[in-house]
Amino acid sequence: MTVLEVAPRGPLSGTIHVPGDKSISHRALLLNALATGDARVRGLLRGEDVMRSLAAIRALGVVVDDDGETLVVHGTGALTEPEDVVDCGNSGTTLRLLAGILAAEPFHAVLTGDDSLRGRPMGRVVTPLRALGARLDGRQDGTRAPLAVRGGTIAPGARFDLPVASAQVKTALLLAGRRGGIAVREPDTSRDHTERMLRRMGADLAVDDAGWLTLAPTPSLAPLDVDVPGDLSSAAFWMVAAAIVPGSCLTLPRVLVNPTRAGVLDALRAMGADVVVTPVDAPGAEEVADVVVRHRPLHGARIDGALALRCLDELPVLAIAAATASGRTVIADAAELRVKESDRIARVVAGLTALGVDVVERPDGMVITGGPLVGPAPIDAHGDHRIAMAFAVAACVAPGGVRIAGAEAIATSYPTFLADLDRVRAG
Repeated sequence: MTVLEVAPRGPLSGTIHVPGDKSISHRALLLNALATGDARVRGLLRGEDVMRSLAAIRALGVVVDDDGETLVVHGTGALTEPEDVVDCGNSGTTLRLLAGILAAEPFHAVLTGDDSLRGRPMGRVVTPLRALGARLDGRQDGTRAPLAVRGGTIAPGARFDLPVASAQVKTALLLAGRRGGIAVREPDTSRDHTERMLRRMGADLAVDDAGWLTLAPTPSLAPLDVDVPGDLSSAAFWMVAAAIVPGSCLTLPRVLVNPTRAGVLDALRAMGADVVVTPVDAPGAEEVADVVVRHRPLHGARIDGALALRCLDELPVLAIAAATASGRTVIADAAELRVKESDRIARVVAGLTALGVDVVERPDGMVITGGPLVGPAPIDAHGDHRIAMAFAVAACVAPGGVRIAGAEAIATSYPTFLADLDRVRAG
């Protein structure tokens, strides 16, 4: 276990080119693996999670050339049965999306992962796939990896009404039903990267007045070249850091600002942050912008409902912003945080408490009353990259700093985070 020690060192300044967007990186590989033809992917996030998706499609017979800058996915329109189990590491995205993909394939495959992933319940994707006719078998309650998938059983024209909005589950269902057509509905709108990409690959997708997203039968997909924009979730750590460290100003070029993902921008603005977003031209189906954040005192706000859904992955670091803000911040409707790489609600509450913050844990979030942080403090990231990075940001304003156990998890999504932190703190 790696222990990271971070202490305050004055203002942060400079320009940070954050790694490629994690969600789009996964989809650029997995969807192009289903296409017929060659697709070029540039700017791929090369964290451990995305590399698991790359290894997975290779295990399924897809040839991928990689020169270190551009990957060429040579899709043939057909996957092959893997010779061994497919190891998804710590990547829940890889496992969930592959479960949907493999549900439509005429062979048997087994998906597994590390200790953390094998311990996470996958009922939210397993249950709807089973309802569509897929055959999946897992450990314990039947939903935990290793997860065996024997595909080719999805009924044409399937429909499913999701009880909870989830982009990963929605994507898994669309990919499972791609050949015979499928309709999916969510109670709220989750991120729409999959829909955007599928449309660009020739799929017929439509949304009716009742909110049903219908994918027409799609026997084949065209390859799609992808220039992956900067990851908004990674950029969020720098946005909060610049906002809370006096005298700071950070520039983040060419960051994804898809409206279904950009809740962190709205949440920070609701807290009074100085955030300037300048759109830039970029190839592809996604909105991209240069983002500049300067320090300004923050105040409490309410982050719930649709806003919480649009910044779910960024809530741990937004909680750090709330801890330094004046007044009270309420984070609610975020129960899904409890079934991420760790119980992120419990981990954030424990970390803030160690830093002397007045925080009350709730089943679906927390209530934070801001004030000065008190260090030094020990933090246990519990193998969760977002918890480790969030408290590295907190350490920039915590007298005495923090000691973060389990900081090696940062490599799963942002391998250069610590180098970037050192650079802008020296800048």
